[in-house]
Amino acid sequence: MHIRRRDFIKASAAAGALLTVGCSPKMNALQPAAGNAAHETGEAPGEWVASTCQGCTTWCPIEIFVQNGRAVKVRGNQHSLANNGYCCPRGHLLLQQIYDPDRIKVPMKRTNPKKARGEDPRFVPISWDEAMDTIADKIMELRNNQETHKYLLMRGRYSDHNYLLYDYLTKLIGSPNNISHSSICAEVEKFGAYYTQGYWGYRDYDLDKMKYLIVWGCDPISSNRQVPNAIRKLNNLLANGKVIAIDPRMSNTAAKAHRWLPIKPSEDGALATAMAHVILTGGNWHKEFVGDFKDGQNRFVSGRTVNEEDFRENLTNGLVKWWNLEIKDRTPAWAAGITGIDEMTIIEVARGLAAAAPHCGVWYGPHMQPRGSYAVFAIHALNGLVGAVDSEGGVITYQSSPYSSLPKFDAYQDELAKAGTKNKKIDHRGTLAFPALNKKSGGGVVTNNVANGILAEDPYEIKMAVGYFNNFNFAGTEAKRWDQALAKIPFFVHIVPMLAEMSQFADIVLPSTLHHSEQWAIIRSAANTYGHTSIQQPVVKPLFEAKAPETEYVWLLAEKLKAKGFPNIYEYLHNEFADPETGKKPQNSVEFSLFATKIRSRKAWDPKENADYKGDRVEGWEAFRQRGVINSPAFKPRTLWEKGFPTETKKFEFYSETLKKVLIEHAEKHKVSVDEVLKVTNYEVSGERAFVPHYEPPLRHGDRTTYPFDLIDMKSRFNREGRSANLPWYYTFKKCDPGDLVEDDVIQLNPADAARLGIQEGDRVQVSSVIGSLIVRARLWEGVQPGTAAKCYGQGHWAYGRVAARDFKKFEPRGANFNEIMPEEYDRLTGATARNGGYTGVSIKKI
Repeated sequence: MHIRRRDFIKASAAAGALLTVGCSPKMNALQPAAGNAAHETGEAPGEWVASTCQGCTTWCPIEIFVQNGRAVKVRGNQHSLANNGYCCPRGHLLLQQIYDPDRIKVPMKRTNPKKARGEDPRFVPISWDEAMDTIADKIMELRNNQETHKYLLMRGRYSDHNYLLYDYLTKLIGSPNNISHSSICAEVEKFGAYYTQGYWGYRDYDLDKMKYLIVWGCDPISSNRQVPNAIRKLNNLLANGKVIAIDPRMSNTAAKAHRWLPIKPSEDGALATAMAHVILTGGNWHKEFVGDFKDGQNRFVSGRTVNEEDFRENLTNGLVKWWNLEIKDRTPAWAAGITGIDEMTIIEVARGLAAAAPHCGVWYGPHMQPRGSYAVFAIHALNGLVGAVDSEGGVITYQSSPYSSLPKFDAYQDELAKAGTKNKKIDHRGTLAFPALNKKSGGGVVTNNVANGILAEDPYEIKMAVGYFNNFNFAGTEAKRWDQALAKIPFFVHIVPMLAEMSQFADIVLPSTLHHSEQWAIIRSAANTYGHTSIQQPVVKPLFEAKAPETEYVWLLAEKLKAKGFPNIYEYLHNEFADPETGKKPQNSVEFSLFATKIRSRKAWDPKENADYKGDRVEGWEAFRQRGVINSPAFKPRTLWEKGFPTETKKFEFYSETLKKVLIEHAEKHKVSVDEVLKVTNYEVSGERAFVPHYEPPLRHGDRTTYPFDLIDMKSRFNREGRSANLPWYYTFKKCDPGDLVEDDVIQLNPADAARLGIQEGDRVQVSSVIGSLIVRARLWEGVQPGTAAKCYGQGHWAYGRVAARDFKKFEPRGANFNEIMPEEYDRLTGATARNGGYTGVSIKKI
């Protein structure tokens, strides 16, 4: 019964055949239905069923066309105002994801005790009953030894039910260690908006009424957020306004923009502060929002300080302080020498932004650089200078949409669990070196540092871990640390739809349903000035023995723990989650999943619960299930202008009292000064400048003599949150990522650099950093500036299936995963993983 890697594909196909006979759809998503061979797709009887994509964090409402139980086509939900009934390429890719032949069919357990990359786990199939019994035993062992804090939950992609598995279950067991994936892929960008305007979250953009857009370090029509909306709206903005792209490489947006500014990596803060200098010295700030000099005479002159008493601010705080501390000396001439953008271009772009105020905005991306917090701080301050914040045609906050709270679990948490949750977290958030600021010290997460905490047993050993919909030892930088950490954990459970690198270190692997097509949940998100609550439901029957991690797994585990003498979790689920329509209590995992969804979405469909809601309304659960989405009212401009911002000063803060308060609290907690905090966290700033947006010189790994190239990590428009590399369509359309090639994985080099190194198109080259080397094919392309090298994230899997790997049987990757040679580094103020901005220096040579 042992299943070796070389036999996995064969065994998977056989298991799939056995399990699909007479009960599940065939694996070919586009095959004509039986008895309708003459019909084209869409002509046979079928129906559109509502769901939500989740290919990125836009979480677009979609509809899937189902014929004879088989999903055959995808489109945006026709009722959705967030995406106006459209979806991007990621949405269409989900068809191949559903019917991926390498999906896990049954639960499996490891029989090879040795854990390492290249080591065959020798998985054998087991039943769900045996799997859950084993997992429950391990939890009871922790409880009996009063070591519940040594349980770890690692979350990847999630639905609105994540609270049940990620939060509530972890706390009911008795652990503080619920670890989100979020700081591996985001977080830094939220810093800019929070410490100026008090909003921690992703921003929305009023593209219909916008006249001037700067897209900075991201690619909205390809890979950032709100992709369908950006694709649809950009054409009008290009025709009737201006689009400027600031990026070291030519992205899809840059290729269409009126101007592309190929900035040197990690020099974003220099350009942002210089643009602020231009706006202020030119007298072009938005005076209705910001204010003006009392006598109307502009005193912002290069190099000169200004008396704060001479300026009367309206809705902002500390503009003159910001000028005196930072901006007065940040001239375009100074920035030109640093950024690689010429002086006149800086002046023209800054003036263009200000001239369109307030119908303008800066759309900025993650900027996950070692010192990225202050870069996005400076960039978002530009939105404040031109009055684009919370303004018509500007940059706005997400609109909320209706949802109901899940039942409270506190009464079911025993004293052992309460004591366990008081332990320190394994990711070191809130420590001196990792402030992980959110709204407070330690309010964020330091996902990539979890590997270090496990390896060092700091603050304690992790004895059991559960991960779902994640693959940290592929997605985390300096990835070998994760291999070592996962090998160290005595018992690890991975809940995923298909095997991944992380699965290779698991003791039990459980087959997961897919969010978008096989399970019950809701999703809340926003785009196009509307918020939405959208449904996820079983569009098709779950394939094989897959179950929903956040609901069904939780229920099954609760049943087992009850049988072993720990009934608290089962009693919570059974007693508190009654069907809102009938009052029936759940009797099994499927009913629990459905009832939890109805409870969580109740304010979206129950007229008794949402009588005052001003957005879309439906009459009852069934109407909501069929429609699939509830839209909020449209964004109301200038609400914050009238009510005040949720900051310490109730204003938009150029001098951030909000940041000052949090940094002082963090420093006092560790009995040091703020300057010492910043020094330990690798920033160069000190004194009062720490509380204003300012320029930080780049932090780089690798001296330029040995490692002359700045590595640029870019994202593909085909990455479904990193889970599409085993899909053939990913490779078929890969050239839609600018500079990339169909059916290949390449590193993009400027032709001038390539000529100097004797490298020609298609040559195999060795790319080396201070921690290792990888081999990849060279692509000569003028879309990257000299001195940089760009590589798309997503390929290089060695354990992801027959398409993603070159040889799945032998652990041979297809392409290269540059996370393996990107040194572990962080933006420590937020806890985010550094992965872009050229912080990794590399050398390149032909082999």
